[in-house]
Amino acid sequence: MDMLWSGWGDPAKAAPLPDSVTGLLRDLLGVTPRTSGPADLGDIEVPAPALTDEARTALRSAVAAEDALREDAESRVRHTRGKSTPDLLRIRAGEVDDIPAAVVLPAGHDEVLAVLRVCAAHGLSAVPFGGGTSVVGGLKPETKRPFVALDLRRLDRLLSVDEVSRTATLQPGLRGPRCEELLNERGYTLGHFPQSFEWATVGGFAAARSSGQASSGYGRFDEMVLALTVATPEGTLETGRVPRSAAGPDLRQLILGSEGALGVITAVTVRVRPLPRKRVYEGWRFASFEEGTAALRRLAQDGPRPTVLRLSDETETFIGLAQPDAIGSADSPQPSGCMAVTGYEGTEEETAARRAAAREVLLACGGEYLGEEPGDRWEHGRYNAPYLRDALLDAGAFAETLETAGFWSGLPGLYAAVREALTAGLTAAGTPPLVMCHISHTYENGASLYFTVVSAQGEDAVAHWEPVKRAANDAILAAGGTISHHHGVGTDHRDWYAREIGPLGIRMLQAVKAEVDPTGVLSPGVLLPVR
Repeated sequence: MDMLWSGWGDPAKAAPLPDSVTGLLRDLLGVTPRTSGPADLGDIEVPAPALTDEARTALRSAVAAEDALREDAESRVRHTRGKSTPDLLRIRAGEVDDIPAAVVLPAGHDEVLAVLRVCAAHGLSAVPFGGGTSVVGGLKPETKRPFVALDLRRLDRLLSVDEVSRTATLQPGLRGPRCEELLNERGYTLGHFPQSFEWATVGGFAAARSSGQASSGYGRFDEMVLALTVATPEGTLETGRVPRSAAGPDLRQLILGSEGALGVITAVTVRVRPLPRKRVYEGWRFASFEEGTAALRRLAQDGPRPTVLRLSDETETFIGLAQPDAIGSADSPQPSGCMAVTGYEGTEEETAARRAAAREVLLACGGEYLGEEPGDRWEHGRYNAPYLRDALLDAGAFAETLETAGFWSGLPGLYAAVREALTAGLTAAGTPPLVMCHISHTYENGASLYFTVVSAQGEDAVAHWEPVKRAANDAILAAGGTISHHHGVGTDHRDWYAREIGPLGIRMLQAVKAEVDPTGVLSPGVLLPVR
């Protein structure tokens, strides 16, 4: 099934906002209903394919399947940009000025190599396309050349499982649910469940340094990766002979997070864990975000670490975004203060022991136990927030997210700085916002902050948002945060990433790109400025 072209996910799961929520948006933020809906796919004016006859012939010869080269309007529209709010607003308005010239669906590593060589020979760019879930401009290259969307959906197999070493080798086009299904059949789990899980792919997880909602227990995706196979216009790169090595810099870490700018990942070897026999999630209340943050820090630093560990601030808790499926539900009043969700996975004995020990810590830190019902609601609605975003757009509201991370000592200042930048910017633009935040991932030395902002759209929602987004990015760097914890860099964050790592860091990466991609085929403008 293809994702909804003008929104998120499965169209059958989309639902309008409850009247109580639309009333709140009207009264609190001045949101007014839209006068028209998204453009119809068939009505979008799509420019003619820009491939030359020679390039078309060469691409067809690079892939074996007859339908592996697609130039029809619908295929190209479905591969235009990603799923950020500006991306969706533009595609809903029928804007396709950065549409790919064609969509190519290779069926293996050698075909990916062949397509990249054709692109280099014929002056084309190529953008790897997994689940299409990028929210940072990772699928909208900055190039005047025609480009092809390199759709990896046909590289969708579990290649091997090493049960002695507990590793699995996966192809990049595997979506999260299918990956788990294949591993579960062998008694294993990857344990990687980001909010985009239902649609994102293994290759995307690696290319963007994804972090799942159970990262406290299973770790980030980049911590799971043991080996990579990468196709570049200059040939094949194999990284990771053993789990850890002192043989020079780890090239795996160079590819992880490179977002297709340095190569196309065609196989990923990951460590896997036994399928847990027990999963349990529960809710906790803290009087303030400061108090709850202190409790999470204590668990992250001194243990025991839950598998899932999250904390919503006062505003997010009040609105109910900690439990997206409960928003607008009269039978599920939200607690005052801040809600935390903890989760435990493993054997019956291990789960019970960690849960009991963590409960003692949380109670000692001022937490109030709310039972399993809030945790069950979170688990049930954990992938629903993007659908809620679509419903907000339909109702005339603007809704977007951004995230960062910092050290524990700097987290309060980072939280305040980003909230202030968002609030001040949108208020000055005449659309005062609702700004919500939660801690989504914790580490011994720090944590991530995930912000959600909702306001009225204004006359031109994209133009309205751009200066506010820039101000928030500036605030993140000024407060010592990173420009991205798990969404990636793309084109949207590229200039701030350059500031974060400095001119020398950018030149080092550009030197690598010049070696593996001398003609600039791969995702131009993504991650790195075009030279």
